[in-house]
Amino acid sequence: MDQLIVISALGSDRPGIVRALSGAVLAEQGNILDSRMTVLGGEFAVLMLVSGNEATLARLEEALPPVAGELDLTLTLRRTAPREAPAGARPYQVEVVAMDHPGIVHEIAQFFSARGINISDLSTGTYAAPHTGTRMFSLHLTLSVPVEESVARLRDAFLDFCEERNLDATLQPRRS
Repeated sequence: MDQLIVISALGSDRPGIVRALSGAVLAEQGNILDSRMTVLGGEFAVLMLVSGNEATLARLEEALPPVAGELDLTLTLRRTAPREAPAGARPYQVEVVAMDHPGIVHEIAQFFSARGINISDLSTGTYAAPHTGTRMFSLHLTLSVPVEESVARLRDAFLDFCEERNLDATLQPRRS
């Protein structure tokens, strides 16, 4: 039966990091099931979920540190189990756009956490607004909303919360 390992790597951005890490996984017969890779400032960040049998994961634990050393990457390997779907939870997605300012992520996380709603995926970014160049902030997150939660009340409360903070937001069912 396949087992899982999470690979996290961080280092200076340059060509060849994805090739080297994915090549090392392939060489040990691992399969990349899910990944996130992005440039943050001048750093390249990698998160990968890899599957394989016990021998494959053991070989990856041996083979990846030298590859990371050659690329000057900070590497973390952690074995994990398959994620169990939250019982009685519905996936919803949230989109937020606003003029950038500190605290947006924290306040939104606090809003959902206080209601016992799990955030399963979150990504943010900034960009220059067309015409004005004003720095804008965008947030996308996926929630697991408990079935007991009234979505209509949740949406109303969230939109009121966002309006008080001058955040443009949507909360809708996740389609895929």
